[in-house]
Amino acid sequence: MAEQMIELLPVIEQIEREKGIKKSDLLRTVETALVSAFRKHAGNKNLNLEVHLDENTGKIKAYRIKKVVEKVVDPDMEISLEEAIKLKPKIKVDMELKFEVSIDEFGRIAAQTAKQVIIQKIREVEKENLFNEFNSKVGDVINGMVYKFVGKNIIIDIGRGEAILPIREQCQREKFNIGDRIKVYVMKVEKTSKGPQMIVSRMHPELIKHLFRLEVPEVYDSTVEIKDIVREPGSRIKVAVLSHNPKVDAIGSCVGVKGVRIKSIIQELMGARIDMVHYSKDSAQYIASALSPAKVLQIEIDEDKKTANVLVADDQLSLAIGKDGQNVRLAAKLTGWHIDIRSESEKKSSDTAKIEQKMDDFTGLEGVGEKTAQILIKSGYNTIESLTNASIEALTALQGIGEKTAQKILDSAKKALEKKATEVEDVPEKAKE
Repeated sequence: MAEQMIELLPVIEQIEREKGIKKSDLLRTVETALVSAFRKHAGNKNLNLEVHLDENTGKIKAYRIKKVVEKVVDPDMEISLEEAIKLKPKIKVDMELKFEVSIDEFGRIAAQTAKQVIIQKIREVEKENLFNEFNSKVGDVINGMVYKFVGKNIIIDIGRGEAILPIREQCQREKFNIGDRIKVYVMKVEKTSKGPQMIVSRMHPELIKHLFRLEVPEVYDSTVEIKDIVREPGSRIKVAVLSHNPKVDAIGSCVGVKGVRIKSIIQELMGARIDMVHYSKDSAQYIASALSPAKVLQIEIDEDKKTANVLVADDQLSLAIGKDGQNVRLAAKLTGWHIDIRSESEKKSSDTAKIEQKMDDFTGLEGVGEKTAQILIKSGYNTIESLTNASIEALTALQGIGEKTAQKILDSAKKALEKKATEVEDVPEKAKE
């Protein structure tokens, strides 16, 4: 049995060199396992045992420990004071006595146990080392090869192990075959009974950032910064970029000469459409760029409500909105603004309706005909209230309006405004009735 244990020492030392498992740790683990095996062999799980394995000679020694008592109740755990004194003259009650026991009949079991423990320990350490190695890659992009399909999930061979690309992290338009090379973003690593399992993604924005760093030197050295990326599972991506060097065009750098850089990224993403957007602290400029490739004519923004009213030419409306609203939806997601888009025709119709409403309001005033109403509107008088604030001199300065007509207009405007105010005050009274 001792010879068998001695033979294990070179193996343990080799494991220490190759696997990085300390020899002392392996020996202590073997000792613990031998205690359990010894108890099982003896048929008593409660035996108080110690096992020592000499790391230089490989020899094994086993000791039983019993408590010294006046009267023995449990012979396996206790020894009488009388018997203990024969072994150790100065022993006293309640002290523990440790004495070596023969392990000759236990030799074969001990050697087999040691081998099993070493194998198990190696597996545990390898799993832990692999987990640590995988975990260090979280947040990185790695290369792999499509190994097999399990349901709708894709299993990827990454060298020392496998990664799982779940359906939720796959792009719908991307189709892979077994053996295809693939780049994936490492999201997390989980411990399972079979070992560490790496969860990867083809949808994460960091994958796109990584591809830009690979293809665009200006992004790699941070001359051009990718401020944000938004993506819809179907196919479209918007990338906001900012140049920290006034001599470097952010979008031009990312696209490359004749689009060679962006084409490589699109190819890796299986033909996904990428819109490059100039990032700007000016909200109106940023929104206009985010709506690319559509061209914007005018933007009115409300900083408090974070809303933007955008005007585009008639032939740009469908481009600005995009298929199923995808373009404006991505632009809103990228900028963080609610975007409302109108064409010139829609604006013209709306403006015409507003003018007609003003015409109706003004022609109802004494002294105001259709022509006079048009003159007032063109002169900037948009409401009856604005007329009440006008002076006789200001109105008579307008074409076709004399002093008497001007006075009539003012008096009529004031009466109309007073009538409107009275109607508003009466509303709660009617509600009470």
